[in-house]
Amino acid sequence: MAIAVGSPAPDFTLKDQDGRDWRLSEHRGKIVVLLWYPLDWSPTCTKENCGLAEDPGELRGEDVVLVGISRDSTWSHKAFKEHHRIPYDLLADPTLEVTRSYGLEHPKVPFISHRATVVIDRDGIVRFVQVQEQTGEPRDMEAVRRAVQELRQAA
Repeated sequence: MAIAVGSPAPDFTLKDQDGRDWRLSEHRGKIVVLLWYPLDWSPTCTKENCGLAEDPGELRGEDVVLVGISRDSTWSHKAFKEHHRIPYDLLADPTLEVTRSYGLEHPKVPFISHRATVVIDRDGIVRFVQVQEQTGEPRDMEAVRRAVQELRQAA
């Protein structure tokens, strides 16, 4: 079961595409959008990440941090990011430890995550959770944008 809205977001550290540590706690004070996706290079994941690369900035900026998370390795993330010119960090969760802590391991395919979105407020509280039950189904990015906009307006 996915993490509940209103819960404190579990802190974590994962490696980004360049092998650097990325810590959730270092982004306290900002809105954080965590985008879990099953695999680099898969059709839906590629389409989504490329689409977000063209986002006008509603999901990125001084007050919002957007990151992708999958089980892929740092080197796969680096190649995927460079090839598709993705402007945000991609985090490697190869053991799915962080994915499990958020309740987002795919129940039918336990070696990948759900396609899921978690939005965390400036105080580290989960304010939005969206899980796509069908892996090939794209996420509702308008709902994610609305969640971020509501948090921006609440500041």
